[in-house]
Amino acid sequence: MLGLAERVDVAASCSLLHVPLDAAAERDIEPQILRWLAFARQKTAEIVTLSKGLAQGTDTIAAELAANRADLASRAGSALTSDPAVRTRAAAVTDADARRSQPYDERTAAQRAHLGLPPLPTTTIGSFPQTAELRTARADLRARRIDTAGYEERIRAEIQEVISFQEKTGLDVLVHGEPERNDMVQYFAEQLTGYLATRHGWVQSYGTRYVRPPILAGDVSRPEPMTVRWTTYAQSLTGRPVKGMLTGPVTMLAWSFVRDDQPLGDTARQVALALRDEVNDLEAAGTSVIQVDEPALRETLRCARRTGRRTSPGPRRRSG
Repeated sequence: MLGLAERVDVAASCSLLHVPLDAAAERDIEPQILRWLAFARQKTAEIVTLSKGLAQGTDTIAAELAANRADLASRAGSALTSDPAVRTRAAAVTDADARRSQPYDERTAAQRAHLGLPPLPTTTIGSFPQTAELRTARADLRARRIDTAGYEERIRAEIQEVISFQEKTGLDVLVHGEPERNDMVQYFAEQLTGYLATRHGWVQSYGTRYVRPPILAGDVSRPEPMTVRWTTYAQSLTGRPVKGMLTGPVTMLAWSFVRDDQPLGDTARQVALALRDEVNDLEAAGTSVIQVDEPALRETLRCARRTGRRTSPGPRRRSG
């Protein structure tokens, strides 16, 4: 099997630091979907299997290869990965949908007249500190020491304090502080179809910061509004404009484990359409300023220039 090579090394294509530890530890993921995933321990087992096949012949790993092919086939034919309504909508997007119906000068003048802001309005990026009290409240909710009503009462109290502080400070455009959001990507992923949230899928982000990147397993849609209720509540506390805040599609994909069974652009279009629905609902609720955050845009562009494509070390099974 080794042919002319004196030595062949079999290794993972990326550092296992960038994937969760063990898919078997997940108890909340649909079993059919779980068989499509490979975390660090599963990837290590696959490396051992490939090494054995290389050294001793593929007949010795025939059962493992057959199981792998069955897993891949189950994903390709699963209704969990494909939503015809989502695909039809995404396919109907045209170049005209990416252009504004009015020129910039007209839109700027209308915004100035509507908001009545000073020439240099002040605001903040959006998120206020996730205090120990907020983290305790989330832990209490998970442990069922408090119910949803009790948790939301703590969130309302935090929003009231944040709005009051900004008014006293003299800011022009206020934010609600995002106390209800555990992470700027995970929070939205947990409310979108097609995304999976893990319970134990921690990976190192930087320094001592760890996150649980969501996993894209199927087509993406938004069943219901995600931010309107808390933004509207914050607006009810003040006469100054409170802006809505969303995480953009580039960052939603860059900080997730993406699908490898369809072009990344198709997934990005689905996420963008879901977020556009949220923008429309915020506007309908009276939100005059909406901020779409894309902190991962620069790193994604750098990666695209370097590699020619957006890559991801996601926890996905590779073809045997």
